[in-house]
Amino acid sequence: MGSMSDTPTPEDQPVSRRARREAEARAAEPAAATVAAVSAVTPAAARPTPLRLSLARHPRAWAAAAAAVALVVLGGGAFAAGAAVGSSAEAAPEAVVAPVTTSATPTAGAAAPTPTPAADARVVPAAPAAAAPVRTCSVADLATDGRLGTFLGSVRNATTGDILFDRSAGTFARTASVMKVLSSSAALAVLGPDHRVPTTVVKGSAPGQVVLVGGGDITLASSGSNIYRDAASLPELADQVKAAWAADPSTAGTPITSIVLDASVFSGDRWQPSWNRKEQRDGYSSEVTGLQVDGDRAEPSANVSARSDNAVLRAGQAFAIALGTPGADLAEGVAPAGAPQLGQVLSAPVSTMIPDALLRSDNTEAEMLARLVAVKLGVGNSFEALRTAIPQALATYGLDTSGLTIVDGSGLSDDNGVSPNFLTALFIKIRNGEGALGVVRDGLPVAGESGTLAGRFNGSPAAGSVIAKTGWIDTGYTLSGIIDSADGTPLTFAFFALDDVGDSAKTAIDALTTAVYECGDNLSNN
Repeated sequence: MGSMSDTPTPEDQPVSRRARREAEARAAEPAAATVAAVSAVTPAAARPTPLRLSLARHPRAWAAAAAAVALVVLGGGAFAAGAAVGSSAEAAPEAVVAPVTTSATPTAGAAAPTPTPAADARVVPAAPAAAAPVRTCSVADLATDGRLGTFLGSVRNATTGDILFDRSAGTFARTASVMKVLSSSAALAVLGPDHRVPTTVVKGSAPGQVVLVGGGDITLASSGSNIYRDAASLPELADQVKAAWAADPSTAGTPITSIVLDASVFSGDRWQPSWNRKEQRDGYSSEVTGLQVDGDRAEPSANVSARSDNAVLRAGQAFAIALGTPGADLAEGVAPAGAPQLGQVLSAPVSTMIPDALLRSDNTEAEMLARLVAVKLGVGNSFEALRTAIPQALATYGLDTSGLTIVDGSGLSDDNGVSPNFLTALFIKIRNGEGALGVVRDGLPVAGESGTLAGRFNGSPAAGSVIAKTGWIDTGYTLSGIIDSADGTPLTFAFFALDDVGDSAKTAIDALTTAVYECGDNLSNN
């Protein structure tokens, strides 16, 4: 007798073919009903075609498959309903939706799987815009003071670069002596702070002749010292020449009887046509020449001093006296090519000359610096060359110089064109000491303390906290620079009082500047 596991069950007993077919038909009836229900919700393309045969052979498998399909269909409908509700509640233009993925790849003859969202799908709201600061400190009344004439003004936060105050600040207009800031900044960019200007003497082409060759140094001292710090000495140059002349067998014992004066380093007009000649007569400016001594002052140590009608000739006369040959013939000319050098002296470095030009507002020194920039850049050596040279030099600081009109280096001309906005942008770079611009920053007059600001801002809370360049011509007063404001915010500013204005414009500008100092970053443009 066999074991229980080996005993055949009634389903395993052999039967006739007819009996087996009838039994299979009875078993297939419930499965067929289930498939019919599934067919109602399943696309025709997904239905198996040999249905009866398959049902007859695998009734249990088809029953399980039908239940699974029903579950998928019902679940997919629930997801679709949920997605519709979510879209209605959370839709936003800035929403980020993850791509839809499928859970499985459909096989032939099976229902297509329902799409499901990626696991990291989420809605990302837009970041709120930062609130703009509300500034409430107004200086509008001071900016409309009648003493300011036609007023242009700009104030920037020097840290952010934001313009806090704007009164026609994009207008290009005359700057008066504030132009010296542009000339000084250009010189630092092109010449560099260590550059020194030479004055040289070479042998002439005739016996007993020497040539005094100016390199553009207007600070050369006729008697060893003058108003300019560390100026080159003309007597020292004369001593070098006398020693070299005596040491050369071809000239030893031959007196120097002729001096050629070579000022060709600069060319063109020596007086800008738009300038008023009274600036020369009143002692504020000399003609622009490549060779002169003491800034062509009659009194070498005086800031304001009468100037001559021939700065080159005056330099020649001083050199003849230093050589001990006061009767020598003097004439302008050009040095012979390749002539032997007899002596040379060098000016103070640019880094020394710039503070002098800014503190005293020295027109002649500023013109020298501007012209040397043009020569160095190779764009010419006349007034006309400055139109190209100064903007080209300033562009190296990353500034937009396209609107500038540069007629001179000192600011004496009404034809210059610089905007307050340009100046406040430049002064940010000066404050930060970009390149060598710290030389300008440290050389500017300080309110109530030094230079042309020593007598201004007296009693003002802004005294000592404003460093700026002053400007004054017949048609305008200007002030531009840096303010360390009361709340600690660094500001840059440029104020132009133009047209029908008098000396009282300075008082109005100082009052406005003081108010800006007190407002600091709370300065309103209203």
